[in-house]
Amino acid sequence: MTDPVLALGLGAFALLLLALPLAFWSVSGGGQGSQAVRWMVAAANLALTAQLVLRWWQSGHFPISNLYESLCFLAWACTLTQLLVERSYPSPIVAAAATPMGLGCVAFASFALPDQLQQAAPLVPALRSSWLVMHVSVIMVSYAALLVGSLLSLAVLFTDRGQQLELRSSSIGSGAFRQASLAAEGPAASGLELSSASLSLSEQLDSLSYRTITVGFLLLSIGIVSGAVWANEAWGSWWSWDPKETWALICWLVYAAYLHTRLSRGWQGRRPAMVAVAGLVVICVCYIGVNLLGIGLHSYGWFLSA
Repeated sequence: MTDPVLALGLGAFALLLLALPLAFWSVSGGGQGSQAVRWMVAAANLALTAQLVLRWWQSGHFPISNLYESLCFLAWACTLTQLLVERSYPSPIVAAAATPMGLGCVAFASFALPDQLQQAAPLVPALRSSWLVMHVSVIMVSYAALLVGSLLSLAVLFTDRGQQLELRSSSIGSGAFRQASLAAEGPAASGLELSSASLSLSEQLDSLSYRTITVGFLLLSIGIVSGAVWANEAWGSWWSWDPKETWALICWLVYAAYLHTRLSRGWQGRRPAMVAVAGLVVICVCYIGVNLLGIGLHSYGWFLSA
């Protein structure tokens, strides 16, 4: 292996591959080994950071111009998001849910892509714009936040399945309380009481998922708007119903529906989690599925066009 960029990618893959079974073992072992998992994920994130910086230095442009660079950047953003979420709630189930995404991105970039896509190449004329960093990087970070949030929602579906989630809060992790039963003692006991409550595992995951998806949705909105501005500058049209644009809009609508059910309908727990899991599938189609076909105006440097 003579290319240090590819070597750093393989190093990150090895670290995440070791972290994944240890993360699942930590879930069943009551948290034993979770600190080691966090250190491995942090080391993988540092390796991906070094890889992206080195590719930037080699190519002379921001390393997000083809599928290999994009996948490595997405893996970097996913591992960073995972570390930030674990800082808020250091539970081994967070690592078990989120680590597979970073591992899958690095594995696909390192082993599934042809060699010519793994090498640095000059930017095509359409990508030689200052909007490249603004639009594509924001979209990738939004995907990372939405993917990690959706995986946490998926974890909600498999944890505490026999327990009814009864959390009453703003869904942002503050002011949580439960409605207590009727007070039975004393003549003055005539109404409902509100009692503060510690969050169960499902409720904590639900809150973390909501907050992470909210950040991802806001970033996705910024990315779509910046993309429309760039499209008008490059192609003379704000929106052209390109396959990539269409699926990005579908993705935005799915997560908008998720937030609507949380904010307007008051849904919590498993019902909005299923909407978030649907969003996970839509992101995979938007990001990988459309690009593998190599069609539309966003097919620069992708699989079938290589």
